[in-house]
Amino acid sequence: MEDVNYLRALDEHFCAHYSDYVKIAAIEGYVMPEVLYVARDGNIARRDSSCMRLVYQSNAQELLARFKEGLIDTDFTFSFRFPKVRERLKDVFNRKRKTFARMLPGVLAHSGETTDSAGEKLDIEPKFWAKMVKGTLYPEKGTVIALALVSRMQFDDFCALLGACNFTFDSANVRDVVAEYLIVQKIFNPEMRDACLAEYKIDTLPIKR
Repeated sequence: MEDVNYLRALDEHFCAHYSDYVKIAAIEGYVMPEVLYVARDGNIARRDSSCMRLVYQSNAQELLARFKEGLIDTDFTFSFRFPKVRERLKDVFNRKRKTFARMLPGVLAHSGETTDSAGEKLDIEPKFWAKMVKGTLYPEKGTVIALALVSRMQFDDFCALLGACNFTFDSANVRDVVAEYLIVQKIFNPEMRDACLAEYKIDTLPIKR
């Protein structure tokens, strides 16, 4: 992908995938689509809510520009959380349980990284990263996203790690949609990555710069 096109492609991806319809409908100039229609059998039917996405608006780029003006990164900024007692017991007694700590070395190996090399690229105190690697602390979602970006992670591996931490991809979250674009399109060059994050005001990811 040429450098001159990657931000434009991000905007197109965002318009096609972002699904917080309350925020989308609140953009000045947004035209609410006809949700109800007459089906072939003559009955009234309802269109899927995805018809409300920005990609279907005739002035999508103008609306997106207005949306960006009001963006602020409000995602939780802690890098880790303490596991609950029940979670710790499951980790100890179920050796087959897929946890972040157990999956991490193999996932990083797919990208040519180790826990040490990946940890050096994260803006996390080494003592806390070491505890996440051991499984005594659990990473927050932003940490998993940051890890995927700095270690050039494959999208399937990223989703697997999210699942191991009981997180899911959220198309109604600006950060998640931008991260999906970066990981799927393999835009890991720091300058290009940071330009994409800055374009959508994402500045709470624990990435060392």
